[in-house]
Amino acid sequence: MTGVLRPGHAQVRVLDLEEGIKFYRDVMGLVETGRDEHGRVYFKCWDERDHSSYIIREADQAGIDFFGFKVLDEATLDQLEADLQAYGIETRRMPAGDLLETGERVRFTLPSGHEMELYATKTACGNGMSMVNPAPWYDESEKGIAPLRLDHALLYGPNIAEVKKIFTDVLGFFLVERVIGEDGESEAAIWLSCSHKVHDIAFAEYPEPGKLHHCSFLMESWEKVLRAGDIMSMNDVAVDIGPTRHGITRGCTIYAWDPSGNRFETFMGGYQPYPDYEPLTWTFDNFAQGLDYPQRKLHETFLTVVS
Repeated sequence: MTGVLRPGHAQVRVLDLEEGIKFYRDVMGLVETGRDEHGRVYFKCWDERDHSSYIIREADQAGIDFFGFKVLDEATLDQLEADLQAYGIETRRMPAGDLLETGERVRFTLPSGHEMELYATKTACGNGMSMVNPAPWYDESEKGIAPLRLDHALLYGPNIAEVKKIFTDVLGFFLVERVIGEDGESEAAIWLSCSHKVHDIAFAEYPEPGKLHHCSFLMESWEKVLRAGDIMSMNDVAVDIGPTRHGITRGCTIYAWDPSGNRFETFMGGYQPYPDYEPLTWTFDNFAQGLDYPQRKLHETFLTVVS
């Protein structure tokens, strides 16, 4: 892992800021780490060490503003920016401090219409436990759903064949799994990794650009996913799918919506691929099993409801 390290942050729009704060702080159990002059509120998952991974702001329409990846260091950031430009992609430098406790970011627009970012520095604030002889958990790890980290995102938009080329040819990701479209040739959805995780980001072909399907939060165990489901029901959270298991990625999951209609996922499991693994392929006629392995059900909301 010497280039792009991991998903770093997502900025998501909510319709009511106070309602969003209450949901992500009290129900999701994220840790609030700051607010800025632009009205943005910053959160991290309890076991994340960097300042923030999930940022919300109030807007008239729900959805995602941008998704960012952390890279190894400033030299890597400079090199990846040069590589993107050489590939023909326009980049913009976002100044240090534009996001709280975050250094310069390189922003670019994908053919799918999504704003993507790379950055190298973000203030480390720790996970609330000592760096010497730490305990395995503490108070914040037991509040609300309490995911371990922001794990990945699934984004819907057009031209994902071109998106895949950018991630694999320029940013060093590799294809892990894919769904072949109804035409039997094109890729309807792709799962990409920059690490040993089963995916760090995924895309699905969709006519409208820049759409958010979900941001995913990692849970420690299947029992924690089931506990998340209990908390969702206790708080009248609208659940989309689950608890169930995917065929694709082998992950165990619940999908639900925040009060503004942004879908999120509580996720655990999945296998550990390596860059030399041959990608797994799912045919469109078996996508239902890939989505919901026990029920073999192609949930209509999964294909059509985005923000």
